Amino acid sequence: MMTATRPSQRPADALRAITLETGVNRYAEGSCLVSFGHTKVLVTASLDEGVPPFLRGRGQGWVTAEYGMLPRATHTRGRREAAQGKQSGRTQEIQRLVGRSLRAIIDPKALGERQITIDCDVVQADGGTRTAAITGGWVALKLATRHLLTESVISRDPIRDHVAAVSCGLYEGLPVLDLDYDEDSQAEADANFVLTGAGDIVEIQATGEKRGFSRAEFETLFSLARDGIAQLVRLQADAVAEAKI
Repeated sequence: MMTATRPSQRPADALRAITLETGVNRYAEGSCLVSFGHTKVLVTASLDEGVPPFLRGRGQGWVTAEYGMLPRATHTRGRREAAQGKQSGRTQEIQRLVGRSLRAIIDPKALGERQITIDCDVVQADGGTRTAAITGGWVALKLATRHLLTESVISRDPIRDHVAAVSCGLYEGLPVLDLDYDEDSQAEADANFVLTGAGDIVEIQATGEKRGFSRAEFETLFSLARDGIAQLVRLQADAVAEAKI
């Protein structure tokens, strides 16, 4: 890929610096502080015995997610949504996306009638908070299920595959991978790709921000995403292998 004229000076096909730090919460069954460049999201996975009412008696579990931004995660302080008395539409949309993405790679029967809640708290936002939350959410979920296996709470691993997410977009006419805020805010089009480790599509959110984009441009973005997510999957595997939990 050619070198893009990007604010970060990264090549068009380069991820930001990615870190997946595990064991950052001593109480949660699984935890991960995920960094995509300057974007940082603290993710915890917590076990609850029992499932939502619509699943009771079915012998299967549930994975759900909650998402929020700390007041000074952005350039100016935002009010806590709890203080406002309701969640924004954006918050609800993102936490539903995280939950759907993680449920796509779970065998609910293997989990039994238990719920794992993935809490995603944005410490610092510089674009791609939802993709970071999904990528770190898989690590926290994997560590939580490993804990359950170690404690003989469950007898087999309910996680069937990796899942990770990354953004791509058209910046100054050039397809680029993993947009930070400066790029995302100026992108002509952008997309969030959620893929499994096997490369299967879980979800794609694509929007023409300043213009429509062609099928050829979309396929280029998709190709960038596949390569980027393959790198993220390797980082997930390394983080879990090195975790002391």
